[in-house]
Amino acid sequence: MSWMPCFLSMLSTLVLGVSVPPGALDCWVFLSCLEVLQRIEGCCDRAQIDSNIAHTVGLWSYATEKLKSLGYLCGLVSEKGPNSEDLNRTVDLLAGLGAERPETANTAQSPYKKLKEALSSVEAFEKHYLDLSHATIEMYTSIGRIRSAKFVGKDLAEFYMRKKSPQKAEVYLQGALKNYLAEGWALPLTHTRKQLAECQKHLGQIENYLQTSSLLAGDRHLTEDEREHFCREILSFARRQTGSPGHKIVLPMHSFAQLRDLHFTPSNAVVHVGGVVSVEITVCSQMPVPVPVEQVAINVHFSIEQNSYRKTAEWLTRHKTANGMVSFPAETSPFPTSRNSLPALELYEMLERSPSDNSLNTTGIICKNVHMLLRRQESGASLETSAGVTLEDGAHVLKCTDVTLEPGPNTITFQTQAKEPGTYTLRQLCASVGPVWFVLPHIYPLVQYDVYSQEPQLHVEPLADSLLAGIPQKVKFTITTGHYTVKNGDSLQLSNVEAMLILCHEENRAVIYSNTREKASDASLRVQSSDKVTSISLPAAPAYHVIEFELEVLSLPSAPAAGGESIGLGMTEPHGKHEDTQKAGQRMATMDHKVSIDCPWSIYSTVIALTFSMPFRTTHSLLSAGTRKYVQVCVQNLSELDFQLSDSHLVDTGESTDLQLIPLNTESEQRAHSRQAVFFVWELKWTREPPPSLHCRFSVGFCPASEERLSVSLKPYTCEFQVENFFTLYNVKAEISPPPGVEHCRTGALCSLEVSITRLSDLLEVDKDEALTESDEYFSTKLMYEVVDNSSNWAVCGKSSGVISMPVAAQATHRVHMEVMPLFAGYLPLPDVRLFKYLPHHSAHSSQLDADSWIENDSLSVDKHVDDQLDGGSVQSRGSVRTAAGSEHKGLPMPRLRALPPGQAFNASAGTQVLVIPSRDDHVLEVSVT
Repeated sequence: MSWMPCFLSMLSTLVLGVSVPPGALDCWVFLSCLEVLQRIEGCCDRAQIDSNIAHTVGLWSYATEKLKSLGYLCGLVSEKGPNSEDLNRTVDLLAGLGAERPETANTAQSPYKKLKEALSSVEAFEKHYLDLSHATIEMYTSIGRIRSAKFVGKDLAEFYMRKKSPQKAEVYLQGALKNYLAEGWALPLTHTRKQLAECQKHLGQIENYLQTSSLLAGDRHLTEDEREHFCREILSFARRQTGSPGHKIVLPMHSFAQLRDLHFTPSNAVVHVGGVVSVEITVCSQMPVPVPVEQVAINVHFSIEQNSYRKTAEWLTRHKTANGMVSFPAETSPFPTSRNSLPALELYEMLERSPSDNSLNTTGIICKNVHMLLRRQESGASLETSAGVTLEDGAHVLKCTDVTLEPGPNTITFQTQAKEPGTYTLRQLCASVGPVWFVLPHIYPLVQYDVYSQEPQLHVEPLADSLLAGIPQKVKFTITTGHYTVKNGDSLQLSNVEAMLILCHEENRAVIYSNTREKASDASLRVQSSDKVTSISLPAAPAYHVIEFELEVLSLPSAPAAGGESIGLGMTEPHGKHEDTQKAGQRMATMDHKVSIDCPWSIYSTVIALTFSMPFRTTHSLLSAGTRKYVQVCVQNLSELDFQLSDSHLVDTGESTDLQLIPLNTESEQRAHSRQAVFFVWELKWTREPPPSLHCRFSVGFCPASEERLSVSLKPYTCEFQVENFFTLYNVKAEISPPPGVEHCRTGALCSLEVSITRLSDLLEVDKDEALTESDEYFSTKLMYEVVDNSSNWAVCGKSSGVISMPVAAQATHRVHMEVMPLFAGYLPLPDVRLFKYLPHHSAHSSQLDADSWIENDSLSVDKHVDDQLDGGSVQSRGSVRTAAGSEHKGLPMPRLRALPPGQAFNASAGTQVLVIPSRDDHVLEVSVT
């Protein structure tokens, strides 16, 4: 091969350390690469050559690089061509090549001829260099090595720039720049960008040159002097164009300055029409020197929603940040992938040993994740173009003029007066330096402020959790003026409610707050009241302010109609109501007072409802002690407050002169604790026979049991109720005796029980019913007695119930004897003795009382011997009335029992106990445990 002697000659020269002229080694490498490639082409067909491009393209690239080096050395790339020194160097190099080998002398395109021709003239060099460069780029591209193709293109760009052909160099510089951006090579990117700036300047691409200059001015890989140079390029261009304003040059802002944060005043970013909103932004200048900016502007998009005038400041504030501060993410790096975010190198040692003796032949390092580190990112968008950056021109703009941006953070404040209600969205940030506008096209995250126009509003609410009737309590009035200006002479006109008073005090004052809840002033409040209207004079207040004042209201207790059964303040509940009503009575009843208010800003009246809770609930009962009668009134405090009760009175509304009401409560004042009851008792004394019923009115003074109670006048609390059944007709007395000869009753031993039923009065009007019978000598009535022991202390042996015929005459007595057995030792209460009216079976249903007061016993049978009709079992401990004959009379009309009203039967043995001692007999108790 012809290149081999040359190769051996150069190799011996290098080994022996003999110096060679500049360019000789490049000539030898160029000829060697082309000789190898020519030999390959001679022994392979086209398909084989194409399939092996990946192995030969390196030789093409190396030959191109060496030819470029020779061109620079020989002055073939300069604009003026080679000088005499360059020509002498070229002659020396050609002479050193010697004569061409005979085997290639007849070849038209031998490497020797190509090199000699390329060095012979500028045009020939350009032709050969461009052919080699383009061929190398195509081969790199065909095998997918785009990065290498871009590197060769960058060398071409440098060649074109030296040849003063910037229009041809630009495309290759942009390609290299895109590649560096995609792969994150910062320093090559900066160097290429400098070359591109020079190219754009020569081409007169003002907008692109200014954009590249702004990027270089903010590039910290350059020296300060270089950065200042590019910054002053922008400022000098802006000064030159000041006198002749023309087309605006719009550039991206990210290279000029970066938006860091934004702060609203007021912090909720909500203002009323006519209010002032302040927007403070912090921008970080990327420039190395102070830059005078003619104007910094924020383009604002205005939108209005349907019915937005109904939105209040409170509603709008719920959708805002708490402190009014909005932070913006840092500007993304110009590189799509940060070097820090790439995976770590996975390096492994590679050893190759001889199969025969296991000796080490080669060693090296291999990276197993190279595919992750060198992935192509061609799709990354280049930041060198300003395509898509447009300057909005809207009607709403926030402006700040004559601002100097110092290097680093700068604070800029915008102020504007709200004129129209709606939502204002900050869309675009702009900064103008002469005709050059740096634009942040989209402010993200979304930043908005709202302007509202609010109607005047009146709100009335109690200061406490709930209002209690009967005591003075404060109510807070809040007036939001909205767009209305309150003038001197404006007032609220409140319609008076009969059962509610508005208390007037001279010390009433109103406080005026601004829209941001800052106290503006206070003023005295004049309240005037007449029979129908209460007038409240309002202090003067500007629009979008708040007026607050407090007034005392009092809901008067109202007395119910006689015999009513409603619960609440002034209501009573008769004894013996149903259980569900009693449970409901534990909750405070309420009453609403509706007040109509006329406001000066509206022709319509505002109706408010104040709900008052009833603090008390009353019940009454009639108590008996023999023939003496007592009325007990229970006042239960249902509220959470303690009250002081005093001056209790009970009067007969019929003003009977035959009745005396003697109070038994000795204390003049009593404390009604929260959720507790207080009892008042009066004894009833008549000088003549009492009437069938008595109408009473109960009243008591009360006030909160606090230290200020003496300053609050006591408010009377009244209720009315009706009392019936004043007569005690029967006295029932039970007595248990031990067996004869024994001092005390013993468990398991039969004892004697004697029940005495005594009539206390002659015939009265209440006795005239179906049970009353008349004989020649006296009247009599039928009663049923029943002995029961609900506590299971006694076992009733034999007959435990029966029907007696009781003479209706004073002191008439009927005695019943039976046997009982104590089941336990100790002091045992006596069994209960109950009395019922025994009505015959032929009594008409229409004349019966309410079904709830009747006890129907279908087991009773009708017999001529009424004393023996009812016969209990041998032993009954629960007192249930049963007979074996009940089933025989099923379907026949049965007698009915009616319980005596409270007070008509007095149990004289109530509370009496009998001592029972244990039996002396010893018993063995067998217990089975499973």
